[in-house]
Amino acid sequence: MATFGTLSDRLTETFRNLRKKGQLTPADVDGTVREIRRALLDADVALPVVKEFTAAVRERALGDEVNRALNPAQQVVQIVNDELIGILGGQQRRLQFAKNPPTVIMLAGLQGSGKTTFAGKLAKMLEKDGHTPLLVACDLQRPNAVNQLQVVAERAGAAIYAPEPGNGVGDPVKVARDGVAYATRQQHDIVIIDTAGRLGVDAELMKQASDIRKATQPDEVLFVIDAMIGQDAVNTAKAFQDGVDFTGVVLSKLDGDARGGAALSVASVTGRPIIFASTGEGLDDVEPFHPDRMASRILDLGDILTLIEQAQNAFDEAEAMKVAEKLATETFTLEDFLEQMQQMKKMGSMKKMLGMLPGMGNMKQQLEDFDEREIDRTEAIIRSMTPGERRNPKVLNGSRRLRIARGSGMTVTDVNQLVQRFEQAAKMMKTVARGGVPNIPGMGPVGGKPGASSKRGKQQKAKGSRSGNPAKRAAENAGIAASTAPTGSGFGLGGQKAPTEADLAELQKMLGRG
Repeated sequence: MATFGTLSDRLTETFRNLRKKGQLTPADVDGTVREIRRALLDADVALPVVKEFTAAVRERALGDEVNRALNPAQQVVQIVNDELIGILGGQQRRLQFAKNPPTVIMLAGLQGSGKTTFAGKLAKMLEKDGHTPLLVACDLQRPNAVNQLQVVAERAGAAIYAPEPGNGVGDPVKVARDGVAYATRQQHDIVIIDTAGRLGVDAELMKQASDIRKATQPDEVLFVIDAMIGQDAVNTAKAFQDGVDFTGVVLSKLDGDARGGAALSVASVTGRPIIFASTGEGLDDVEPFHPDRMASRILDLGDILTLIEQAQNAFDEAEAMKVAEKLATETFTLEDFLEQMQQMKKMGSMKKMLGMLPGMGNMKQQLEDFDEREIDRTEAIIRSMTPGERRNPKVLNGSRRLRIARGSGMTVTDVNQLVQRFEQAAKMMKTVARGGVPNIPGMGPVGGKPGASSKRGKQQKAKGSRSGNPAKRAAENAGIAASTAPTGSGFGLGGQKAPTEADLAELQKMLGRG
């Protein structure tokens, strides 16, 4: 979601300053609205949309819902979030399928907007849902457009209808009509028509798109727009709405580094919902568009729901149960660790997943510095081990580690660090599996109060006896220790038991003295 990065940074900074104020005055609200207006304009959001948006925010921010709120700043953030969802379309809109198949989906847009790639992405997404899509090559104008669609269809594992070679040869209207008939005969339940684009809006483009629509009567006409196109996005969308009248919008190239705010204007200006968002070049880099989730990402509030959905799609439930059982029985090995990493890779880019967590906008530099190839390096080290070494890392002596380092193209230090990290991670996961509190190295128990033990130690030291008689001092200190002994654990689970011999042996083992 790099396209909205600048807008997200500006809005986050504005709200950070707002949260410092306990009570908001009209001047504070006006200043906040002014900063929001500048941020939206800098992000290329259309001026009419900016005016409507900021007016609505100001009116609500000066109303009773903020004045009566316990935390006015948070209430303003909620108002901005609500209004942002509004200009993004409000409710999510799904594809509308025909009662009698095939469902015909026509793609329209300028040349280079990403129509052909999105056709493959959509086909692959629909196949996962049990549909049998057919791609129809109606872009007979652009050089090698038909060949490109054939390659995309092959990668997506979808069928394609391409009777004409393209490169200026063939009638796109006839191909579209024949493609729908072919899909009916071959029992494809969805037809995706890839139409031609132009470098700019012209009469010939609109006539061809309009003729294809009349010939095929599509159930959905999706307007694919480049999120980095700038202010011209609104003019292009209006032109296509007047010439073809699309039913939904697809935002492509949301992974770009441009300001991209003009794409936010499309739904508000045209009144047509955004249905899909394309976030990369891979055929899996597309997701249904949720206005509320996108608004949360822009405001750096995270997108946990999308992250959970991606995890559910990538992770096998039966495998997850096996892993949980292995953790509980302490049989989790490097082989299981390797399988878990491979499933994580199915979810896509780690940077994108981490970026969906709330507050990650404050860690943008750390995200940029994150090396995606670290997972590949870890996988290479584990694959250089024998099955026995993966199941029991304790057998890894110096010569074995040197062999593994050479086999994976890494250093012995890298191998040592991997084994150490695995042991720490396995220990933490075992603790969690047993219902305990994990102890993070250098941070102590999760949820604990840092410095509490040292403070308690200082208090006990201050209460100690200062008698000059050693026997008397020892007796008084023993009495103090007895009176201040804890009567229950920190979790209210009763008194602490004295450590057993097994506990002491386990402690010595953890300290490396067993």
